[in-house]
Amino acid sequence: MPLDFTVTDRFLRYVTIDTQSDPESTTYPSTEKQKNLGKILVKELLEMGIADAHLDEYGYVYATLPPNTDKTDVPVICFCSHMDTSPDCSGEGVKPIIHHNYQGQDLVLPDDTAQVLRMAEHPELKNQLGNDIITASGTTLLGVDNKAGVAEIMDACYQLIHHPEIKHGTIKVLFTPDEEIGRGVDKIDLQKVGAFAGYTIDGETAGNMENETFSADGAKLIIHGVSAHPGFAKGKMESAIKIAGQIVAALPADLSPEGTEDKQGFVHPVGITGHVEQATIEFIIRDFEKDKLKQHATVIEQIAQQVLNNYPNSSYQLQVKPQYRNMKQVLDQHPQITDYGMEAIRRAGLDARLCSIRGGTDGSRLSFMGLPCPNIFAGEHAFHGRQEWVSVQDMQKAVETIMHLCAVWEERS
Repeated sequence: MPLDFTVTDRFLRYVTIDTQSDPESTTYPSTEKQKNLGKILVKELLEMGIADAHLDEYGYVYATLPPNTDKTDVPVICFCSHMDTSPDCSGEGVKPIIHHNYQGQDLVLPDDTAQVLRMAEHPELKNQLGNDIITASGTTLLGVDNKAGVAEIMDACYQLIHHPEIKHGTIKVLFTPDEEIGRGVDKIDLQKVGAFAGYTIDGETAGNMENETFSADGAKLIIHGVSAHPGFAKGKMESAIKIAGQIVAALPADLSPEGTEDKQGFVHPVGITGHVEQATIEFIIRDFEKDKLKQHATVIEQIAQQVLNNYPNSSYQLQVKPQYRNMKQVLDQHPQITDYGMEAIRRAGLDARLCSIRGGTDGSRLSFMGLPCPNIFAGEHAFHGRQEWVSVQDMQKAVETIMHLCAVWEERS
């Protein structure tokens, strides 16, 4: 059926609202400005006729699209995207630009002409010939991660309301804050969501669905050195800073993020703090196989022991804390959630591909909190930087996929 898409207009509005999250903040949400977008989304949902749409004190937007089917056994499903943008790049004063009918040329961003999207560096552009590409102007990120998903869910709700011939069960809408800093589901009310299955709309290439994430631990290696007056330190001082540097230098190159790909895990030192007497190295540990996380932590410990053999009066402590787990462990128990998603992608006229993510999503944690939640494409590319882009046509395909997914759940219930 022909659809009067609103997704592009919505996206262009949403990206101009600065919703950057802040990892240093202790409030929830981490930045009050995230609620500015939340308030707009609630207003638009209410205007659509979704009467229970609201923004809670923590910055979550909840809404319910009532069923329009006579069937009473259709499971409740939820669509989720996050409103915040990455702290890695400014999200203030975003000026979106539509490059119509892209033909493979370099896209020079006008406010910083050093920012150029070249097909050689963005190979996904090869699939966009003839499409309309949206970028920022060169001095900010675009906000495609994840305002593309937000706009797609909003348009899907609009389309379902205006096309009652598409039968569906109860649809829950959830927009979250602080996903980019790892706190996206910390204050979520899953009873309020009340869904059997969820789908984050936060993926990359059109046609992709992701049912597998890293399993993740965080590790902290605390090194206790020996301080001494530097003028009289010979044979006495054992600098924790130098010990930390030697440990980092000894990490295997083939176990680093820059030395791994596909299903390979890694150990990544993300920060070092300290002084002569004590230093701390913070690591993130990632692998698709949960059991390998312990092996990677053992590598850190073995290196620490080897280095400290040269520092007899120094010691260390290794603290490992679970962060999230591979959502495939949960999704494999409910195969229809993934199967229906793949069918919806095919109905949208795309080649459906099941993929894994070298990272995590809100869906990782939601799956283990009781809401199995794979990730569906939103068309996002080059996220967290000034060269973020999305195509209008990919966003429209995401809207269609969401609509087909609602119909598949109704048909097969």
